[in-house]
Amino acid sequence: MLSQYIPALVTILFGLAFSGLFLAGAALLGPKHTTAVKSAPFECGSDPIGSPRGRFSVKFYQIAILFLIFDIESAFLYPWAVTFKEMSRTPEGAASFLGIGIMLTFLAILLVGLVYVWRKKAIGWE
Repeated sequence: MLSQYIPALVTILFGLAFSGLFLAGAALLGPKHTTAVKSAPFECGSDPIGSPRGRFSVKFYQIAILFLIFDIESAFLYPWAVTFKEMSRTPEGAASFLGIGIMLTFLAILLVGLVYVWRKKAIGWE
């Protein structure tokens, strides 16, 4: 039973040894010319402005949470679409509305949530 995991363990150990070897080689053989320009903070080709510990608006977090909620919706749609044919048949082979009913209920709950946040103007642009 344990012998089934030996190829995976050998692969992991080989990968760790390979990456460690190259990291050690870069640290030992690489150039070490530290200058003030190299030590300066760098952000996408421009000098950083302001403190990195600046506060974000609460609206940013609201949008992030809403994105996650509606992104997870699309993650649930794929497995449902794959198993839709099996869910839409009874064991006898007759048509059933269970598969579409489950998804319509799920989408209705999300639609109520979307209408709620839209009315609260949590996703409106200013």
